[in-house]
Amino acid sequence: MINFAKLHWQCRRGTQELDLLLLRYLDTQYELADKAEQASFIELLALEDDVLIDLLLNNVVAESIAMKALLRKMHT
Repeated sequence: MINFAKLHWQCRRGTQELDLLLLRYLDTQYELADKAEQASFIELLALEDDVLIDLLLNNVVAESIAMKALLRKMHT
């Protein structure tokens, strides 16, 4: 089980757009998500900022179905 405070810290990326998207998901959806979706979110946080931005801005398509579902959820 990962510490919520640690996740919150990892969501702070230094760019307003990333911070808003990541923190909004963490604060409103993460605890309600199943284990697989939580794992996808943790995997997303491990990415470099440039890759993360491309995924969140739909410049690059995620490879896994689970990641695609998470990204779709984060945009709604």
